[in-house]
Amino acid sequence: MKKNFILFKAYLLAGAFTFSGGMAMLPVIEKELCEKRSLIDKNILYEYTTLSQTFPGVIALTNACFVGKKVNGASGMLFAGIGAILPAYVLMSIATILYRVIPQNGPMLNALVAIRATSASFLFAAAYTIARYNFKSKGSIILAISCFIITIFNIIEAPFLILVSGLIGIIIAHVRKVKR
Repeated sequence: MKKNFILFKAYLLAGAFTFSGGMAMLPVIEKELCEKRSLIDKNILYEYTTLSQTFPGVIALTNACFVGKKVNGASGMLFAGIGAILPAYVLMSIATILYRVIPQNGPMLNALVAIRATSASFLFAAAYTIARYNFKSKGSIILAISCFIITIFNIIEAPFLILVSGLIGIIIAHVRKVKR
């Protein structure tokens, strides 16, 4: 039960104090669950984070479910999942109630601009962390840069790009196996 509360608290705090979504939570989750508590190996956390990006739905919730299941089974998955979605639910409920009451200019507008800028820094930190884990060869770097360019210019839709990338990975693995 102690692991469940650690999972709940880690995802709750990461969700409450990290704007920009699931990827921005990664450094906070890594520090709490990998470095401080040693509940999960960093490589496994990164693997689950990568997988979470390919599944439909909210990255933070998908990641919390993967990690929670690994750490403490179905109950860990439940506690981590609730911890991941609770901050967004509470904050969005409050925001929808207060939206019409709070002025949309002046200090409030300036605060939102600052929060957006901070959110970008969280996303860059998460991208750097994921890149460190995923860039293990020249091929993976080339594939990542290619996918980035394709995504920026909307050449191919993201789901199809994920499928094509997966096929490329299978082909590369097969070619390497044949060469041995």
